[in-house]
Amino acid sequence: MDVAGIAKLSTTIAETGNRQEVQTAILKRALQMESSAATQLIDAVESASPAQSLPSHLGNTINTTA
Repeated sequence: MDVAGIAKLSTTIAETGNRQEVQTAILKRALQMESSAATQLIDAVESASPAQSLPSHLGNTINTTA
């Protein structure tokens, strides 16, 4: 290999490493955002009060023959 070939190979390896680092950082940020959104959704569901106007016997059984 000549010097130019070695330099080109070194540059290519460095660029590939940089791209992978950037992609990993973007993926981590996306996962953090999804985690935050999921946590907010779970908190919203937990804090929601049940419908007060329904009779107490509703929702206690499942009709498995229908």
